[in-house]
This record gives sequence, structure tokens and C-alpha cells, in this order.
Amino acid sequence: LFYFSISETPLGLIAENLLKAKEIALNDSRVPEQLRNYLQKALDVALGLDPYLDAMATPKRYGQYFVTLCVFSVLFFYSCLSTGHIFRMLVHMIRARKILLIGKLKGYSILAIAEELPDDGKIFACAEEPYLGVNSQEAFDYSSDGKKISMRVGPVEDTLEALHAEAEHFDIVFIDADQRNAVNYYSFVMDNHLLRMDALICVENTLMKGQVYLENISDENVLAVRKLNTMINSDPRVEQVILPVQSGLSIIRRSPVPPDAVIGSKKEVVRDDVFWGYKKRRLLDRLRLDDKVAYVTGGGQGIGRAFAHALGEAGAKVAVVDLVLAKAEAVVCELSLKGIKSIALAADVSKPEDVQRFVDAIVERWGTVHIACNNAGINMNSASEDTSLEEWDKTFNVNLRGLFLCCQVS
Repeated sequence: LFYFSISETPLGLIAENLLKAKEIALNDSRVPEQLRNYLQKALDVALGLDPYLDAMATPKRYGQYFVTLCVFSVLFFYSCLSTGHIFRMLVHMIRARKILLIGKLKGYSILAIAEELPDDGKIFACAEEPYLGVNSQEAFDYSSDGKKISMRVGPVEDTLEALHAEAEHFDIVFIDADQRNAVNYYSFVMDNHLLRMDALICVENTLMKGQVYLENISDENVLAVRKLNTMINSDPRVEQVILPVQSGLSIIRRSPVPPDAVIGSKKEVVRDDVFWGYKKRRLLDRLRLDDKVAYVTGGGQGIGRAFAHALGEAGAKVAVVDLVLAKAEAVVCELSLKGIKSIALAADVSKPEDVQRFVDAIVERWGTVHIACNNAGINMNSASEDTSLEEWDKTFNVNLRGLFLCCQVS
């Protein structure tokens, strides 16, 4: 059960006013039928967007958890599904592990975030009062992902000071703009480096039902949010966009390159490749294998299979080579599920013609070979005094001769 008011969002306010205009038009015979039709078309668009966005977002199991959580706490409130989907997507895209919530986010959004975190991920939710009454943590624990949520109840300033003293660092910081001192909370996060280098700040309610961009507004809460938006927009350390999702969602990141306004006064900054990154690319970006071509012999199982996944996840195209084609094909099937370009090839690396054939196939497909992962090997597990000459020859044909042939051809 969710209580829903269409006036919670700017689009909802438009729909609400269109409904009133439609009612007036229907009760006034002087209004042309054409105008009534246009009002209805506009109303259909305004009312249909949010339900469509929610319907088209990939469903996840946390919807059931959220209902359970609400029943457990005997508290029902509206929480937009689309916002939860957006948060979940952001957590996945930046591979977040540690998240800070400042203020009261919607319960659905919290569980969406928690579900997407890895098992060792953590959410620190700090608020003046418990999210769901006195049993907040117990309610969250009712969900299988609730163990990732740690409530910090009390003055938010004190909680932030404590997190700073603990040297905590966060991948995403969520801030509710519709609360006292939101400006101070944002400043504390930035000034005290609670945000990791490639992290995000997400601020909810930055459109305040569409009131922030209207003239002649005197509401103190709206004016405070307007001040926050303006301050963030003028902060040279960051870049922001505001999405018209629900009551406004600002997504903020550090500026990719510190602007002169930030570093100009710091004489100790040496502006070289160490500071900027070689060709303005950071170290971890330069270690990626995008557009490289790799092969892995013995890639159909064990360590070779792990190498194939690792190379593919680093950006390389991967040729999985194995004595048994079916095993190589099984690994290629796994890689394709991750969106990794790969091919399966069969070869006995102890045979020169097989080695030449699989290397030629890779070059024909992708033009070259950058990385040769010569992993194929066997171990007959015989005691040295019991090892036959046949076992000796077979072992060295694969482990040594095969390595030589692969290196020579590639």
C-alpha cells in the first residue's frame, strides 16, 4: 500500500492544474471542444510519464522487501520506484561499496541501493530521527539486504564529524536538499574529503515541486534549496546536472581536471604528467586493455578460464584456446554474457600446425595479437621414480615445447 499524490513533482503539479482546467472547461459550455481535447491530450502525457517509467524499469526483488519493511514498521508512505531504479543504476555503474545518506531518503530507494551493493558493502544512514520510528534498524534488518545499512541517529553535524575522525571515504553521498543545513552538509563533505576521487554526490528534492525556478517565492525551504543549487553550480571543484526526476535529482561529480581557480593559489602544485596524468589519463585508465587482443591457451577451465575473464573484464578481446573445443565454447558463452568479445578455438599447443592455425585465426578475425597468455600445461602427478618416458615427453611437449611454439608464432 502506497499513498500517492501527483503534486509531489513538477510534472505532477502540471497534471494537477490541467485537471482543474479540464474540470472548468467541462463545466463551461462556452469552451470550444477543440480546447477540451488539447487539455485532455496534455493531461494524458503528464499523467502517463511516471507510471510508464516505472513499468519500463527492470524489476528487482526489493519491491517485496519494501512492502514487508513498511508493514513491519506500521508506516506507509509513497516512494517513487523510478528514483530507486536510478540510484541502483548509479551504484552499479561506479561500482560503489560505501555510501553515505544524509537526511531521509525514501525507503524504497534505500533498499534499492542496499541490494545493488556487494555483500561487504555498507550504507551509513545519518538523520536527526530514525527513518521508520524507534525500530529503524530492526525494520531494515528484516530485509536480507538490511544488514548493509547502519543507522546513525543524532545531530547530523556530529555524525559527519565522527565519520571524518574515522577517516571514512565514500563512493556516493546522498543528500536530501529539503532539510535544514543542507548547504553546510554539502560543504562539509567537500571540504573534509569524505568523497573519493571518482565518487558522486546525489542531492534529492532540488526542484522542490518546481518552486525553485519560479519568481516571487517566499517559502524559506524553497529559498534554501535554491541557494544550495546556486552554490553547487558555482563551486569550481565540481560539475552538476539536475534531472527532472520526481522532485529533482542533482548528480554531482568532481571536475575531471582541477580548474585554475582551485589550484592557482597553491604554489606547491607541480603541473606535470604525475599531477595531470599522462595524456590526461589516470593510472588505472592507462592500465586498461581496451582494444587489445589476447589469447589464453588452456582457457577452457581452471586458471585459464580465470585469465580469460580477467583479460575480458579489463577490456581485451579474448580468444579462448583449448584442446577440447566444447570447453572453450563454454567459457566464450560465459564471456558473452558479460559483453566481452571472444572466440573459441581448438588446438594442441605441442603441434606446430595447430599453433599456427589458431594464431592465424585470431589475426584474421582481429588483425593482430597483443597479449599471449600461454597457460596450457599438464601435470601427470607421478612420482619421479615412477614417471615413464612417455609421460615425460608428453609433459615437456605441452609445458615447454608448447610455450616455445606459441611465443615463436605469435
